[in-house]
This record gives sequence, structure tokens and C-alpha cells, in this order.
Amino acid sequence: MTAPLDGIRVVDFTRVLSGPSCTKALLDLGAEVIKVEPPEGDLTRSAQPRVDGIPVYFAQQNCGKRCVSIDLRTERGREIARGLIDVADVVVENYRPGVMGKLGLGYGDVSVSNPGLVYCSISGYGQDGSASGRRSYAPVVHAEMGVMEFAARKLGGDIRPEAVSHADLYSGLQAALAVTAALVQRGVTGRGQRIDVSMAEVVLQATEWTAVEVAGGEGERLHVFGSFHAPVLRLADGTTVVVPGDPVSTFPAWCRVMERPELLDDERLATPAARHADREHLLGVLREWAATVPTFDAFEAAVGTQRMAAGTVRSLVDALAEPWADERGALVDVGAPGAPIRLPRSPFRFSDADVGTHGRPALQGEHNPEVLGELLGIAADEVATLEDAGVLIRRRAADPGA
Repeated sequence: MTAPLDGIRVVDFTRVLSGPSCTKALLDLGAEVIKVEPPEGDLTRSAQPRVDGIPVYFAQQNCGKRCVSIDLRTERGREIARGLIDVADVVVENYRPGVMGKLGLGYGDVSVSNPGLVYCSISGYGQDGSASGRRSYAPVVHAEMGVMEFAARKLGGDIRPEAVSHADLYSGLQAALAVTAALVQRGVTGRGQRIDVSMAEVVLQATEWTAVEVAGGEGERLHVFGSFHAPVLRLADGTTVVVPGDPVSTFPAWCRVMERPELLDDERLATPAARHADREHLLGVLREWAATVPTFDAFEAAVGTQRMAAGTVRSLVDALAEPWADERGALVDVGAPGAPIRLPRSPFRFSDADVGTHGRPALQGEHNPEVLGELLGIAADEVATLEDAGVLIRRRAADPGA
């Protein structure tokens, strides 16, 4: 079987997470991705742990890409990069706005010779506007787009950073979606175009409460929505569980689960307003009952009688030890023989296409001779000369930062 993006070539000037996650998604859908790294390499090449010289954090976002390393500060380096762009279908970059233009590699520079090019830029605040030039990383966007304040207000507690770089990952996926849409449009019009993805706007769109907050917030209105309302309970065997939904609204169903209809006669629990006013008492009732349930299977069966879902709190490692993960092939081994690197498999399955995580992660500049010879006709001895001159960089597994 072929893949949806077979025949599409992506030149990837991205670093760390937002851009690499975008181009990894395109690669998993069948595109060829050529990752262009600066002399110091992608910053995530310094991450730990490493397997056979490859940081596994780097591998998760870059496995299967062909890696070249070019010093774009040199004229010859820029010529080589321009040559790669001329034979590409897609360019993705996540530098600050203006950086690629200063190198002569901006959309206006390269689209003249490659009018079918889809050129995607990912930045914190977009390519224009007063904030466009600011340095921006996921924690900055989480802070400034209300994510951290909202979580603290809804969960009760101090403002804390997010443990996962949502802004980067959401932006990468939105960028990949935009690129594929632009490729479809190019198939109709024959023309490429520029795509401007703002991490700040991505987070506003991905936060499902943005419109509610802009409209004045929930106030005292009660409803079943809101993951921040989900009760976290401890069972008799010590298992921690979570049940979606606000028990203020779903308490009658909980009474049926607990086989305690008389609780609805308690004035502190009789109405949604009363339960909302004394939420801690409500949660205490649920905690007391949950502590009598022996196992998660028994708990899930009980809440299931009222069509409520339940999940156990696990670590990432424990989650992947569950039978479903093995049944679905949720992890794939992409390492060299005797040096396993286990990565999450792409979450999509196509009935008539070969998609997903494949190939292996490469060392910095590993594919310099292969890519530049194949696509630009640069002979191996010239590649070696350019590497000696520092225009190209190639590192071995034993090198620091390889």
C-alpha cells in the first residue's frame, strides 16, 4: 500500500518541538522529510537518555527524517539550502519571524523559483503584529493565553506550569493539517502559498473554554461539562480513579450507583445549588463510598450501570503495559539491532494506506552525502570538502551532541 503523502518532499528547518512534531506527522503520512540542522544541531540532541548516541526525546519527533546539517551563515550553505527548497513541495520553519528572510530563504525569496511551494511558518504570535518578534516557547504561551490561570482558578491552588508542552504539540498538529490542506488546494490551482501558524492563536482555539470565558464565564450556572470538575477517588485496594462529569449535576445517578436514594433527601445534597455550595461534602460522600469498592473492575461495573465512564490514574510506563497497548501496537521499536528505541506509534490507522512511525532516528548530518548527491548532484568528495570547511557538519555517535 502507498501512503497519502507519498511523493511529497518536505524540507524541515525546524527545531525542538512545534515544528518537528509537524514534520513528523507529515512523514508518518508518507512524506519524505529532510531535516536541516544548524552546526550546533537541534537543541533536543542534548537530551537524555541516549541509545546508541541518539537521544530518545529527539527520536520521538524526528525518527525517519533524513538529516543534513548546514551552516546557513555561509554563502555556500545558503546556496545548498536554496537548492533543497527548489526541489521541495513543502518548507516548514519555526524561527522567529524575519530570520529566514534575512538568510534569503523567506517565502518571497524562494517562491519565485518554486511557485508551487507550500511554505509554513510556526511562531509564537504570528508573522505580523506588535508581538511577532518576541521569543516564545510553550510555557510563555501557556502563561499569556490564560491556560495556567484558568487551571489554577478551576482546580483551586497556586498557578503552576504545565507538565506537557501543549502549545508546541497542538501547533505542530494544526500546522500539519494546514499543510495537507494547502497541498490539496495546490492540486486544484497549481499554486503554493504561505501558511502562518501562531502558537498563541492555536492555544486560544484549542482551549474549549475560550468562548465561554469571553462571554463572561460560567458564573453560577451548573452543567455536566468541564474536566476540572471530575472527581478523583481512592478505592479500597489503593487504586486512584477518575470519573468524567460534574457530580453536582450527576449526583442522582451517583445515588443509584451507590444504592443510596435517601441521600437526595439530605438538604445539603438535595439540589444542584446545595451541592454546589458544599462541594466538599458532596465529594466526601463519593470518597467514602469509593473506599468500600474493592477493585477498579467492580467500580467500573458499578458506574457503568448509569452510563458513566471511569479510568485509573497511571504513569506513562504503566499505561503502555496494559493489554490494549500491545494489541494496538502502540509502541514501535526503531532502534538499531541491540539498541532498542521504543517510540509511540502514530495514532491514526488507515484502511488502505501504509502510515505511521517508521525508519530510524539519524545522527546530525548523517545523510549529507546521500541527500546532497541525490537531489543536488553534489559529489561525495565535494561533500567531504564542505564538511572539512564547516559549511556542512556531520557527527558520529561518539561525538558530543551527536
